[in-house]
Amino acid sequence: MSLALEGIRILDMTHVQAGPTCSQLLAWLGADVIKFEPPQGDATRGQLRDVPGADSLYFTMLNCNKRSITVNMKSAEGKQVFVDLLQVCDIVMENFGPGVLERLGFGWERIHAINPRIIMGSIKGFGSSGPYAEFKAYENVAQAMGGAMSTTGVPEGPPFVTGAQIGDSGTGLHLAIGLLGALQQRHRTGLGQYVEVAMMDAVMNLCRVKFRDHQRLAHGPLEEYSVPTGALRETPRAGNDSGGGQLGNAIQCKPGGPNDYLYVVVQEAVWGALAQRIGPTLGQPQLHTDPRFATIAERRRNQHAMWALITRFAAGHTKREFMVILNELDVPCGPIMSTADLAEDVHVLGRDMILALDHPQRGTWYNVGMPIKLSASPAQVRRSPLLGEHNAEILREVLGYDTARIAALGEAGALGKTAGN
Repeated sequence: MSLALEGIRILDMTHVQAGPTCSQLLAWLGADVIKFEPPQGDATRGQLRDVPGADSLYFTMLNCNKRSITVNMKSAEGKQVFVDLLQVCDIVMENFGPGVLERLGFGWERIHAINPRIIMGSIKGFGSSGPYAEFKAYENVAQAMGGAMSTTGVPEGPPFVTGAQIGDSGTGLHLAIGLLGALQQRHRTGLGQYVEVAMMDAVMNLCRVKFRDHQRLAHGPLEEYSVPTGALRETPRAGNDSGGGQLGNAIQCKPGGPNDYLYVVVQEAVWGALAQRIGPTLGQPQLHTDPRFATIAERRRNQHAMWALITRFAAGHTKREFMVILNELDVPCGPIMSTADLAEDVHVLGRDMILALDHPQRGTWYNVGMPIKLSASPAQVRRSPLLGEHNAEILREVLGYDTARIAALGEAGALGKTAGN
């Protein structure tokens, strides 16, 4: 079965998380991703290592379906390997600090001259222009400067980072879209182009609805928020408010553990049925006619009282039991799923979103599966490569080097000491 990006070759110089997120998705779609590493390898191979002598989960979970080659770019022979690879690749990706490639002699202008068809994908913390261009970035720095942290948490407390890696992985997703767009344009023009995504910019795009609310403040308070907003000039932190047109909140269920919550959205159309279901249990059989909750406007004004009533009802049910009750009423809801919940969930497993893989160093381990489902070309997930595992294979099959030339590169120190030598 052919895959969607079969025939596309990517030279992946990225490391850590943002870039590898992008290249792994493209590899799962069928691209031949050559992970171009320095002799010491991607730094995450050793970060947070849980099995002695084995590549870390940080690395293995972000580098599936790739082939690894190690090249010493400080040597003339290594630079020539890089040039030769540029000439046979469709995309080259990097997420180095500002000016790193230029100092090696390979800025975009030179890369474009070597191969006018190649597309260059670049991830920067703050982009290559502007007063922040030289600053270093990090996942939580991007969340802080992109608007996510100022709108996450409770009003009386400090801002929080999100558990989702929107700064790194979110940026990688944006780059994947940009690269696919550039490939499509190359079909028409025959020329590659430079594609840049800044982490700060990507987080801002993911915070779009918060900028929606920022502008709405100029015309009055945000009535759907559970905190006063009339005097604010910026979108506030509002705990677990839905932040949308309908009211939503996380409701604690029994037995009251840290994740014994169900997120509930009270839409206009479901309030009547919901009130009739919970009212009798609460000793309020006429709750559905209570004027405090008769309209969406009244429920917004009295939402603290509404949530208190729903929480009293939920105290008699587990989150799964409460979910069954609400689903029967067509009330949008979902249990707070821990990582342990997800790892064992029948729905998740049935959609191949947790996959068991074998690795020569660490044995069986588990990765998050491909979230994009293609009917004609489903992803085929393979383990991540060992450091330099495909040195000889890539040099021979992709570049056409003979055995003698490959041996000479090894003797010259252009490849380093790796599994592929």
